[in-house]
Amino acid sequence: MTVYAKLQQARIKLQGRKLTKSGKNKFAGYEYFELGDFLPAVQEICNELGLCGVVTYTETAAFLNIYDTTNSECVVFSSPMSSAELKGCHPVQNLGAVQTYLRRYLWTNAFEIVEHDALDATTAVEPKAMPKPAPKPEVKEEAKPRIVGAEGGWQINAPAEPEGDPTEWLALVHKAAGIALQAATSSDDVMAIYKKNKSLFEAVKNTDAVSHKELMGVFTAAKNKFQEAA
Repeated sequence: MTVYAKLQQARIKLQGRKLTKSGKNKFAGYEYFELGDFLPAVQEICNELGLCGVVTYTETAAFLNIYDTTNSECVVFSSPMSSAELKGCHPVQNLGAVQTYLRRYLWTNAFEIVEHDALDATTAVEPKAMPKPAPKPEVKEEAKPRIVGAEGGWQINAPAEPEGDPTEWLALVHKAAGIALQAATSSDDVMAIYKKNKSLFEAVKNTDAVSHKELMGVFTAAKNKFQEAA
């Protein structure tokens, strides 16, 4: 068999395995495969079929080369290099986080592992236009944000980021931004909300780049909705 035929057989074999998702995205509410959820099964199947995967990195890209161990034929999967700015981590730890993410994405791509659509999860919910802000999110009393509508300049007053695990604070900012966007009645309102709270969103970016990307996806979806309706 060619290396492509072996890879296709490996994909089919993997589909027959019962894999469990251990990763959880608390912001968008979906589960995903961690590397350890599927890689042991992938390696076992590759060993049975005579395949060997090798991951390498350069300054600009990451590569997964899947070799046929009998004749050195190879299939190559690649991804552009990215970056991470995790709070409290030094450069080597950030690099390790990036490599782990890219490694997971490369294997997921190579074996056609079906994942939840993260983009849909953060942009599919269309904000509803209404004259007044919706009720405040149901969170702990000491952690409730205050949102001022258009008449007050769209200011989101969220409590300061706590020390330690920022997960709760990030979720709070996401909920507050969602409420503000639900009250927006035009793309100008969407831009006003973003500009008024830009420093807050920058704090989110500095804390968790993935969370910031998801948040910006929600803003893009809201703006596109009003532009398409115009």
